[in-house]
Amino acid sequence: MIVLAAMIASMTVAEMRHQRRVLIVAAPSAADPRKMAQDAALAGMPKALADRDVTVVELTGDTVKGAADTAAVLRERWRLPRAAFGVVLVGKDGHAALRRSEPIDAATLVATIDAMPMRRAGQR
Repeated sequence: MIVLAAMIASMTVAEMRHQRRVLIVAAPSAADPRKMAQDAALAGMPKALADRDVTVVELTGDTVKGAADTAAVLRERWRLPRAAFGVVLVGKDGHAALRRSEPIDAATLVATIDAMPMRRAGQR
């Protein structure tokens, strides 16, 4: 599992297309209360995320964890201002399936993913 995580982290979000769903969590700093709330929600659902092929990419200031993209590339592509908190769920098709300026709770995240056509097709 650690090898897989390292391999995925060496990919860009675009390279993960068709393989992974990507949850980009962007915050101005690690101390942002919304980032801490989002981290807490995600910490309680590792199995749900793994079962749904979700990779979490953290974009904090100019630091990126979970993907090989630069902060500037992610901010421009997904319209994530440096001074604002934002969460974007990127589907396997490469499009933003959900975008929020506040943390996404676990139930909303799971329900959104489970409603995606590729997820429904994979459950058959």
